[in-house]
Order: sequence, then structure tokens, then C-alpha cells
Amino acid sequence: MPLLKWLDGLPVKVQDKCRLKLERLQELGYELRRPEADYLRDGVYELRVSLQAINYRMLYFFHGAIAAVVSHGIIKERVVPAKEIDQASTRKREFVQDPKRHTYDGNF
Repeated sequence: MPLLKWLDGLPVKVQDKCRLKLERLQELGYELRRPEADYLRDGVYELRVSLQAINYRMLYFFHGAIAAVVSHGIIKERVVPAKEIDQASTRKREFVQDPKRHTYDGNF
């Protein structure tokens, strides 16, 4: 679980903010917009969290109209690196091929 490993390595206050943002995504789905979320490319979006001038991003994509799938998290500088978006795109393709294998049923 790349996102859970990433979250575990963050300060508790940041973890709390990220979890709140994930709850907002769960509530609003496609309706979540800037400044909380933004579209990157290739069906990949970012959840946006900032604390003390550090930008935390959780990359995600949608699986039809029923689920948002969070790929992984990063700490970004000025822009989200292309390789991170590519990684989320790859995970999206893998998820589509076998959703059950790539689904975490626990709470975040």
C-alpha cells in the first residue's frame, strides 16, 4: 500500500490533514475542485495539502462513477514531476485490469 506507507512517514498533523482531504474526496468525488484537488493529465488528479510551506500531494484516479483510487503520495516542489504522474497512470492501467487485486478494504 504505497499511500499508507507514505502517510506513516509524515508528521501526525500532516497525516490528519491528508485523512481529512481523503474524506472530502470520498464525500464529493468528481465535484472536488481547486484548491483542494486538481486535474493533472491522463485521468490522474491530485489531492492538495499544504502545511508550513510544504506541499503534499496524493495522486488518484476514478474507477467509473463508483470509486476514487488513490495511487500514492508525494511531497512536491513547484510542479508534480512527470514520472509521478506516469506512475499513477501505470497503476491506473493495472487497477483496471484487476480491480480486486489492487483494492484495499480497510480504513485509511
